[in-house]
Amino acid sequence: MLSIAKGKEIVLFLDYDGTLSPIVEDPDQAHISDAMRAAVREVAFHFPTAIISGRQRNKVYEFVKLRNVYYAGSHGMDISTPLGSSNNQNQKHQTKVIGENGNQFVNFLPAKEYLSTIQEIIEVLRENIATIKGSTIEDNLYCISVHYRRVKREEDVGILKEIVESIMKAYPDFQISGGRKVMEIRPKIKWDKGRALLYLLETLGFDNFNHVLPIYIGDDKTDEDAGYS
Repeated sequence: MLSIAKGKEIVLFLDYDGTLSPIVEDPDQAHISDAMRAAVREVAFHFPTAIISGRQRNKVYEFVKLRNVYYAGSHGMDISTPLGSSNNQNQKHQTKVIGENGNQFVNFLPAKEYLSTIQEIIEVLRENIATIKGSTIEDNLYCISVHYRRVKREEDVGILKEIVESIMKAYPDFQISGGRKVMEIRPKIKWDKGRALLYLLETLGFDNFNHVLPIYIGDDKTDEDAGYS
């Protein structure tokens, strides 16, 4: 790795769950340790660092609480950077906002038009899987996570998957992907963690691959999208 990185600028990308925090039964309790937070803070002083998570961007920030790190939530469908993209295809999804400290940021939201449908799907799912003990639905703003880590009976896991797949047949603009005891529901748009990585590289000024070495660290199937970018 040191040989490959020689003469290049390293830009680090990190997943959150299972990478910076342990996988736990209750997703709301997936806290980052003080030692890991200190490690991320230290590495971010040396290399531009971003966290790309399937969770809501604000939720990841509340866990990590580091200001020298960039954040992308909802599998990269919710990104905030100081400067937006100069790519015309990206600009239509960008909105300038003013932060609490008065600084300007650009929010990139390529799935914003699906927000009301996502909320509708969440309500339908809650009504239909309420009988599956241990199942939980996590609203990640531009995607939905149906967790079954706490479902004890294997037959209930099968029933849960059948219910979710049956419901989603009515929403052809959405797709289901698997993870570590979770079903991820996302809009069918040409966007994923890999494209989010490229977007971040561009907006941070590191899109010349002759001089940049992006490193992505993750632990699940959706993280493999970063490798195809």
